[in-house]
Amino acid sequence: MEKKGFIAEFKEFITKGNVMDLAVAVIIGGAFQKIIASFVSDIIMPIVGLATGGQDFANMFVPLDGGNYATLAEAQAAGAATLNYGVFINTAIDFIIIALVVFIMVKAVNHMIAKRKKAEAAAPITTKKCPYCLTDIPLEATRCPNCTSQL
Repeated sequence: MEKKGFIAEFKEFITKGNVMDLAVAVIIGGAFQKIIASFVSDIIMPIVGLATGGQDFANMFVPLDGGNYATLAEAQAAGAATLNYGVFINTAIDFIIIALVVFIMVKAVNHMIAKRKKAEAAAPITTKKCPYCLTDIPLEATRCPNCTSQL
């Protein structure tokens, strides 16, 4: 067994197809996360705020120093420790929406894969292999067009 150097092993690891696929998935996932975050904060949360009487979840907090602050930003500027349950609610809604979108995407991909497998299984066999040269030839052929063998 040949012993490889650290650099050679790292190069082999990093150039494997599944590592590159993972890197692409992480990059696309990061971009997708920004889209979902914008969707939640710019579209969903205003609707939720409207349904709850104009409540802004981002400013729902409890100051732990007992002070009275109008906004979370004001409390943080004053250096007060805060329990930010509104930010947690926003994050939980983000998670639920991301999970829902991923579920719908996985369900759609699984449906397409199942549909393709069903179509492949239903497709009639129209070719056979020549026993001499292994070329694909029509089922009805009596002579191989590649090697001219009598079938």
